[in-house]
Amino acid sequence: MPSHDYIRAIDACKVYDVARVTPLEAAPKLSARLGCDVRLKREDLQPVFSFKLRGAYNKIAHLSQREQRAGVIAASAGNHAQGVALAARKLGIRALIVMPRTTPRIKVEAVRLLGADIVRHGDTYDQACEHALQLAAERALTFVHPYDDADVIAGQGSVGKEIHQQFGDGLHAVFVPVGGGGLIAGVAAYLKHARPEVRVIGVEPEDAPTLAEALRRGEPVTLDKVGLFADGTAVRRIGDETFRVARRTVDDVVLVTTDEICAALKDHFDDTRTLLEPAGALSIAGMKKYARDERLRGCGLVAIASGANINFDRLKHVVERYEIGEGAESLLAVTIPERPGSFLDFCRAIGRRTITEFNYRYADEARARIFVGLQFDDAQDKDAVLAALRDNGYPVADLSDNEMAKLHLRHMIGGRAGRLDDERLCRFQFPERPGALLEFLEYIGGRRWNISLFHYRNHGAAYGRVLAAIQVPDGELAGFRTLLAESPYAYQDESDNPGYDLFLA
Repeated sequence: MPSHDYIRAIDACKVYDVARVTPLEAAPKLSARLGCDVRLKREDLQPVFSFKLRGAYNKIAHLSQREQRAGVIAASAGNHAQGVALAARKLGIRALIVMPRTTPRIKVEAVRLLGADIVRHGDTYDQACEHALQLAAERALTFVHPYDDADVIAGQGSVGKEIHQQFGDGLHAVFVPVGGGGLIAGVAAYLKHARPEVRVIGVEPEDAPTLAEALRRGEPVTLDKVGLFADGTAVRRIGDETFRVARRTVDDVVLVTTDEICAALKDHFDDTRTLLEPAGALSIAGMKKYARDERLRGCGLVAIASGANINFDRLKHVVERYEIGEGAESLLAVTIPERPGSFLDFCRAIGRRTITEFNYRYADEARARIFVGLQFDDAQDKDAVLAALRDNGYPVADLSDNEMAKLHLRHMIGGRAGRLDDERLCRFQFPERPGALLEFLEYIGGRRWNISLFHYRNHGAAYGRVLAAIQVPDGELAGFRTLLAESPYAYQDESDNPGYDLFLA
């Protein structure tokens, strides 16, 4: 569909039978911090707490009467599923949703309450989607794609039309979260027609750069893997049609870290007293980063708060990480003398700063290694303190960007085992479903190698994370590496991680 056809389609879309015109709210605290006029497009206030309802309804409403009588099918782990289910209920037609077995119960129940039938299949969206397409062919159902469909794109484009109508003069940039690309394609198509001077900036997690990588290579590419924290945008390949539109209308893409997303969740809460899901706060994280890097002052910025379907159990992970994302907290490994009064001396060396963590266990008679969380005023303050510590003879390692330290190590400080020269340390990731941990242990632990360290944390997400040390003699390393290469579990060898050497090896 040419760009001008999208404008007509957006103007004529039927989303307001179920969707509402969401407010473009001022964000006074973010505005003061960034020195700009910041507005939040509150798509989290839709009936299903996400913008996805717009595209799903517009697609289904445009089906023929024969197609509607036959029913629709979709594959989704959350927001698209709820949008399709509510749209189908409004139109009085049958909806079947294929959801991965890893989908949190809260999202499954939300879809069921909207009247849709549910099939659980596979551990990933790709597996669920393949099964949905098979069922669509077998049962003559219409497949409602979550993003790569012209009617879906036009429905999402109504968000851009509303921003155009709601924000007067002075709008400089609109920040849009990117997964499969339906939202940014629709928003960018409309805004570049109505206000070509306004910059449209896509925001993606660093570990799921589908649009950024496609723009770099000039065509959609399938990523080997994507991060799962912002699960609403955990898509391995951008859509063909969404990319066709985006490559002509999107000005830039900003990549953000998990910690920066957590900080953005806190920013949204501070201004609205409401919670977003990680993907819903992506645009805020990107806006903050872009405004800082470009040194923007006094201009109008809009961030689309795209969804609020967060599993409550995940909040503990957000709370742990947001201060690091904001640069307000750093995680340090510091070596101090093992003698009475050394902790007091260390506290005096860092001055009157807030200590957020202090983990320690006796290791030997000469040295103590402590894991410390510290709050700093800014980057310059942090640099000055670290320099002062080193000048006073304290070896310091900054672990603030060390993923293993943030996920596991901070909860495991407690001394070392005896000498284990044959130990290999690995991080694993597996689908979180009943029996998944048992299956993992049977696969890894049921072999001939001994597990000498094991740490598992469940954050209420679709995937669980394990840190394990496995004793593998040198002569058996080749077999061990073959096991990992053939494993169904994503893994990362952490044997050379400095945090392992400092605290666990």
